Amino acid sequence: MTKIEGKAWVFGDNVDTDQIIPAERLVSVNLDRLNDFIFEKVRPGVARQIGKGDILVAGKNFGCGSSREHAPLSLIQAGFSCIVAESFARIFYRNSMNIGLLLIECKTDVEEGHVLSVDTSNGKIVDRSNGKEFAFPEHPPFIARLIESGGLVNLVREGGF
Repeated sequence: MTKIEGKAWVFGDNVDTDQIIPAERLVSVNLDRLNDFIFEKVRPGVARQIGKGDILVAGKNFGCGSSREHAPLSLIQAGFSCIVAESFARIFYRNSMNIGLLLIECKTDVEEGHVLSVDTSNGKIVDRSNGKEFAFPEHPPFIARLIESGGLVNLVREGGF
């Protein structure tokens, strides 16, 4: 399935969609620069530091709050390859899967800046900086198909739905 390696950006519990992308940044019809504003109220300047393929790691209830698709879209635009969290708000989970943002439910204790390797076929995250390993359950078959296709929109385009 999917193997990803990237630098970890660590956030806590209950990160809501307004923290991810503030609502006042959603007034434009041009949504291709949402990544410029991610986390600007809670971690100013972080948007400029995120690299392509980096991995966001969080605690419980990531993506709570509104049901806007702008939050996962902004994370993709910023360059995150996947989000690892102990748990996700359900509507954020659905929105993310629909647009192709890989989500992994797994409790970890990684440190910011560590390099992580995520292997969805083996259900394993390895912290390359210290060798710690974290296991997560495999995705159900339909979700695995969504991931492989890059989201629901792509799956429908491929005729797989």
